Amino acid sequence: MTQVPSAGAGTMSSGTHDPPATKRPTVFLSYSHADQVPAQRLAGALQEAGCEVWWDTLIEGGAAFAKSIEAALEASDAVVVLWSKASTGSDWVLDEAARGRDLKKLVPLSLDGSEPPLGFRQYQAIDLRGFKGGADDPLLAAIRRAVDAAATRERSPRGAPVHVAPPPSGTRRALLFGGIALALGAGGGLLAWRFRDRGARAGGNSVAVLPFDNLSGDPQQAYFSDGLSEEVRATLARNHALRVMAQSSSGRFRGASADAKAIARELGVAFLLDGSVRRAGDDVRVNAELVDGETGVSVWSDVFERRLDDVFAVQEGIAVAVATALASAVGAAEPPAPAASPQAGGATSNAAAFDAYLRGRALYDLSADEASERQALAQFDAALALDPDYAAAHAARARSLTAIANQYGKPGETAAMYDAAIVAARRAIEIAPGLADAYSTLGFTLFQGKLDATAAREPFERSAQLGAGESTVLARFAQYAARCGRDAEAASAMQRAIERDALNPLIHRAAGAIAYAARRYEDSLAPLERALAMNPRMSRAPAMRGDALLNLGRLDEARAAYDAEPVVDFRLTGLALVAQRDNDAAGARSTLGQLIAAEGDRVRYQQAQVLAQLGDVGGALDALERARALGDSGLIYARNDPFLDPLRAEPRMQRLLAGMGFT
Repeated sequence: MTQVPSAGAGTMSSGTHDPPATKRPTVFLSYSHADQVPAQRLAGALQEAGCEVWWDTLIEGGAAFAKSIEAALEASDAVVVLWSKASTGSDWVLDEAARGRDLKKLVPLSLDGSEPPLGFRQYQAIDLRGFKGGADDPLLAAIRRAVDAAATRERSPRGAPVHVAPPPSGTRRALLFGGIALALGAGGGLLAWRFRDRGARAGGNSVAVLPFDNLSGDPQQAYFSDGLSEEVRATLARNHALRVMAQSSSGRFRGASADAKAIARELGVAFLLDGSVRRAGDDVRVNAELVDGETGVSVWSDVFERRLDDVFAVQEGIAVAVATALASAVGAAEPPAPAASPQAGGATSNAAAFDAYLRGRALYDLSADEASERQALAQFDAALALDPDYAAAHAARARSLTAIANQYGKPGETAAMYDAAIVAARRAIEIAPGLADAYSTLGFTLFQGKLDATAAREPFERSAQLGAGESTVLARFAQYAARCGRDAEAASAMQRAIERDALNPLIHRAAGAIAYAARRYEDSLAPLERALAMNPRMSRAPAMRGDALLNLGRLDEARAAYDAEPVVDFRLTGLALVAQRDNDAAGARSTLGQLIAAEGDRVRYQQAQVLAQLGDVGGALDALERARALGDSGLIYARNDPFLDPLRAEPRMQRLLAGMGFT
């Protein structure tokens, strides 16, 4: 199965509050990818032993990948490092271990008896060579004692940076509190006056919403400040006169002290919207500021103080003030009026529902494991129980169900989940007919979950119209269009997505996939390499490079690319295909056997690819038909997959494609 991932990143808890006496210690687990299997076993054992465990598990962290790791390290009670022959040579593990040591919360373990590298040998490592993982395992008890000791060790306040200094003059943090506060009603007019001479400048309609700072004094409230800044960004993005940078790219600068001009230059925007959120009980105070990216000067700021049940007015107020100013700056028509009600914009006026929704979205963005995905779904369900007309929560529920079915559903169990996702997406559209994300989610589920390209066409096209400013919406549409052979539309939508999310490796990976679908193999390599440069641990991108290189006849490079792929089914499929192209049919069949033994029915589509290349037309068609019966989402690639070319003339293949709505 395959999935177009979200640009989520990892964290370590659900955001719920435990009573102080029963609080579970939080553990950051650092390991080499070569040790993923024992790391997974240890993570499960620690969770059973009463710990909250953060580990990256093939995290698709987008541009915020490194920041996500840094935040998790800072907020954890203990940094558990798995030393091994592989990890002692890993720069990632060495960096994480050094941070744990500096924060005085390092808990070293040795998987295979390896001695820790220099700089860490003064710490006694627990030898795990006899570790079984059971609740009564004495090694588990020893690890838990070490975690508890680290959690109570004296150090800097939890979550606080080690080096605390005022930001230099001109930084975005100094600007945040130094601007002139304006009343919202007058703010738009003054901003329009300030920007009037900037209308001719290229990109003058572009803005990035930086993650709002959490000033609540509780690191677990970060989900709320993050969620509020994203709600403001989404409101701005609905104004098609503006070019709004996506969350994953602007999120890269969380907590940065870089000069505002440098941030704007790297993001390619004219303005930065920054802010902070202080929440105390049901009271919310939001400071918002707009910064000129060319001069670094604060040109507008305002303070919004509301009860939590009026938070919708805060996000709308900020968005309207900024949109009014920027629309005037570029000579655009009047910006859209704010939504007549929260429901019309997909939002809610129920404070508790909004809170549950933000918690769910923070968990969903982790994309960490099945437990966090199901916790996210539970939060969306809680939001809907409080407000059944919360369209954004219905759309989020649909995405959550689709992700669980796609990544963790067993064959034969996913159909009901996809059906429920479709119901939720349609309900979101019914409540908020202008919500682009709801149409995009419906199209995604119909295409990838139900394998129905025909049914997915209308919602995808509607999403592209309504969500012309949303990079995720544009990228989903682009990939759908590419799989249907609509290459020009796919390329155009993908370019617009990149303009709004240039620092997100997932977007560049998608761009590579779109070029590959059009059989522009050479053109696909650069965006894939860009994605891997941003996130070296990214899954799928190495195998996609291998596919392109293989079709260019560069076998040695393709083999190396497949060897670097962290996901076993894509790695083994690629290596089998290389062996076949290298005239090693026996090696190809042997690797195919390993793939089947490891993954079984989950990889019927990949089996078909290898069998087709081996010339086993009947076996390949049998595998594809079985994949269709199981709802294998890999079939969305079948229309233009070059590895299935030996099957194109077969009536069974033509019937299969026609049955999915491909022509």
